[in-house]
Amino acid sequence: MTLEQLRIFLAVAEQLHFTRAAEALYITQPAVSAAIQSLEQEYGVKLFHRIGRRIEMADAGRLFQLEAQKILDQVEFAERQLRELNNLQRGELKIGASLTIGNYWLPDKISQFKQQYPGIQVQCKLGNAEEICEGTALGRFDLGLVTGDVKPVLKELLEQEAIGTDRLRIVVGRSHPWFTHPQIAVEDLLKTSWVMRESGSGAQKMFEQALDDWGVELSELQIALVLSTSEMVKAVVERGVGAAALPELMVEKELKLETLRAIEIEDDQRCDRAILEIIQPIFKLRHQKRFRTQSICAFEKILMPELEDSVI
Repeated sequence: MTLEQLRIFLAVAEQLHFTRAAEALYITQPAVSAAIQSLEQEYGVKLFHRIGRRIEMADAGRLFQLEAQKILDQVEFAERQLRELNNLQRGELKIGASLTIGNYWLPDKISQFKQQYPGIQVQCKLGNAEEICEGTALGRFDLGLVTGDVKPVLKELLEQEAIGTDRLRIVVGRSHPWFTHPQIAVEDLLKTSWVMRESGSGAQKMFEQALDDWGVELSELQIALVLSTSEMVKAVVERGVGAAALPELMVEKELKLETLRAIEIEDDQRCDRAILEIIQPIFKLRHQKRFRTQSICAFEKILMPELEDSVI
């Protein structure tokens, strides 16, 4: 079994088409067919079912796909370590970030890094917090940047370090009754409709934890919409649909323009009627057992001074 056979197999598994796999790898279709046939004959298994002009993954193929990907990931990582022996003149850095961090804060840090290390290729993928945690645990990212808690099942794999804080603000648009009453009691949260992020979002987890701390059941809220990005949530609320809990950095411009108003929540159970806030750590995630490349160490030096005392 060769690495080239593994690459060809994974391309066919992804495309489920021999010709498209060949085009993706810039080789001929007969070469693809020969590689798959050689694997099947050598090990006496069926990796794909040929059904007319299309193919489907066999059970053995699905199992082999996971192992083949692990092998190629390890080979790729070894190659990266070798390339980085030339004093960060070449290399690669893979970053995963939750949406608010990635859209509003990370670009400047990546720019700083590229100015210092122009030969390092930076790949950045954005997703919700759950996707970034899982991707870092699986080795898809060298570093993950998220807010909120990490799933207990992943804490054993991930080294997490708090490098800042993230604040959520409850906001409404101009047409909302709260716009002219910027302070409300906790029980008033039940008197409006809400626009939410999906459950895997770090912002949503923060909001749900705050509700729990305040003695409010999520099921008691009037949930009008559940959307996949905070940008969508912001746009909908700005147009007058309900209230939402959004990262402060994301709504700074709208608060200044007064197209959104931040609502403060009073703790009416205390005599001083303190204002309740929603603040949680920003975590830098790294796999506990994976080697820290020079690229990772260099990027962490850029992250830490900037994030240490910041609020996103």
